[in-house]
Amino acid sequence: MALVQVDFVSQKLKRTVTINAIIPVDKESGKRKEKFKTLYLLHGIFGNYTDWVCGTRIQRWAQDHDLAVIMPSGENKFYVDNDNSHEYFSQFIGEELIEVTRAMFPLSHQREDTFIAGLSMGGYGALTNGLKYHQTFGYIAALSSALMIDTFVEAKDGKDVPYMMKRSYLTSVFGDLTKLKGSDKDYKALIEKLDVKDVPAIYMACGTEDALLTQNRDYRDFLKAHHIPLTYEEGPGGHEWDFWDRYIKRVLEWLPINEKNEGLSSGHVEMDERKG
Repeated sequence: MALVQVDFVSQKLKRTVTINAIIPVDKESGKRKEKFKTLYLLHGIFGNYTDWVCGTRIQRWAQDHDLAVIMPSGENKFYVDNDNSHEYFSQFIGEELIEVTRAMFPLSHQREDTFIAGLSMGGYGALTNGLKYHQTFGYIAALSSALMIDTFVEAKDGKDVPYMMKRSYLTSVFGDLTKLKGSDKDYKALIEKLDVKDVPAIYMACGTEDALLTQNRDYRDFLKAHHIPLTYEEGPGGHEWDFWDRYIKRVLEWLPINEKNEGLSSGHVEMDERKG
């Protein structure tokens, strides 16, 4: 398994960006002929490209299942485009990052082999970009998703308001908040604009002690009302890494990836002398 840190100049963000990539290249089964299925994995607010590797066992599980995992940084910007700031995070995730990583690593170009997932802010980003770029992503997984645009539209400024909920901050991220509903940043509007057959398969999970549980249940009910195929789960836990560590494993069990094949690693050493 290779854990690779990559720096490159993004044309969509107009600066050097850093990503982590898990590439399971060191199995002993001979030269690989098939290209890797790929999960684009988005972090939550306050995080960066290191979060998933530091907070979960994704590196181990990706290795076991021959899954490539690409982890970019979203810089607290909810993975959306903003014409005012000239930051195009949605285009970065849905177009540029795909092109760059496919050119760099042996990744499958097939929609059915290309997945997007995330937690909290990244769950929102996975849903909106997975739907917006539905021709690229065949599967979407969203954990503890920050599905809060109804709250964002009504946001106010004030000294007692957390900065990420201030209207001034949200405007700097999303642009004109009065135009948020119905836009390509609206996870419900994106569903309504697609034929059911074009919607990627969706998995959602949220902790029963998570403050975002109501919003996740609301979107679950919305998807069911629109006859969208959905796998939805809840379990004990809050907005925390213990929950996300458990449920990213559930995501991998849900995705159409290879059966477990541990291969040679420091955590799986063959000790049977009869095979020596």
